[in-house]
Amino acid sequence: MTRSRGLLGVLVGAAFVVFAQAFMIAPILPRLAEVFGVGVGVMGLAVPAYLIPYGVMTLVWGPVADRFGRRPVILVALACFTLLALVTSLAPSTGWFIGLRAAAGLGAAGIVPVSLMLIGDLLDYAERGPAIGWLFGGMAAGMAAGSTAGALAEPMIGWRGLFAVVAVGGALLAVAGARLIPRRLGVSESMSIRAVAAGYAALLRQPRARRCYAYVAVNAVLQSGIYTWLGVYLHGRYGLGPIGIGLALLGYGVPGFAFGPILGRAADRFGRARLIPAGLVVTAVAAAGLALPGSLVLAALLVTLLSLGYDLTQPLLAGIATDLPAARGQAVAFMAVVLFLGFGTGSLVFQAVLPAGFGVAFTIFAASAAVAASAAVPIFAHERPPAPHPA
Repeated sequence: MTRSRGLLGVLVGAAFVVFAQAFMIAPILPRLAEVFGVGVGVMGLAVPAYLIPYGVMTLVWGPVADRFGRRPVILVALACFTLLALVTSLAPSTGWFIGLRAAAGLGAAGIVPVSLMLIGDLLDYAERGPAIGWLFGGMAAGMAAGSTAGALAEPMIGWRGLFAVVAVGGALLAVAGARLIPRRLGVSESMSIRAVAAGYAALLRQPRARRCYAYVAVNAVLQSGIYTWLGVYLHGRYGLGPIGIGLALLGYGVPGFAFGPILGRAADRFGRARLIPAGLVVTAVAAAGLALPGSLVLAALLVTLLSLGYDLTQPLLAGIATDLPAARGQAVAFMAVVLFLGFGTGSLVFQAVLPAGFGVAFTIFAASAAVAASAAVPIFAHERPPAPHPA
């Protein structure tokens, strides 16, 4: 990648900060509910309030990035993200907090998806695996750091302090990005509403695209549904406070951060036909394990296993999205909207079945992941590396 280490560092850092602030909410939901004087169920709406607008807004940011380039979109989105994180730290009530989370989702939607587009612009499909692995490794590390540091730091600096720290990180990345992100990549001639709509319609007529997006949605629902409510689960089952919850969730994101580039190289070398179903099997095992009685140490290990399931699926699906024969901004944007709508929907679906108990909810999600894994074997059978040319 041109100016490789510095540029990739900025993109990975931005992914880290965006996902750290997104995932630092889940473990402190009980604390936020206490501060604002509402039920945990009401406070839990802050999660889909951020994720769903994020997903929808990528439909706009993608074509804008195709028309005006990746650089201005990433920088403007970083600026919006930074400002809204700062304003969120001043939220006086639940309504303001949830509303500002929705606004932050709209702004942040132009950062990670457009970074993925930029990687697609700069690297050939057969070489993107490690860079995409690093990007998703940054996201995974942000999940781990957000869920852990949020819970550990909240008693010391408060939830308002957490958002202030995020704002500082966003500002520093915006300054670095202004120096390192290349200009004028991904520029097209038109972004009329009719042309954009036609582009999305043509994209969805492709069987490969439909398969990819369908599994992005399924995977997102499974992962977010389980993860969002882990803080409440750990609090209720093991009596953990914010610090204990943060430590128990520490493993979520570690596999992606540690092995993301390695998994990316494996996808480039061996294809995605086996790795995607394997990731869903890992998710099923993790969810089934959480449904059973067990020690806190086992639960923490299962959280790490759940993260590995995500790392074996979503980055590989993202690689497929960057290779679809369409405007890259639209292809990646549609993947992002499906991903984040799935994230938001997953938390709501899990909440809907939660009255039956965590054991039932985890079992339902485990069975769903197992079915999806079985179906993925024939669906992704063609996602293999091209045969080498004869000498």
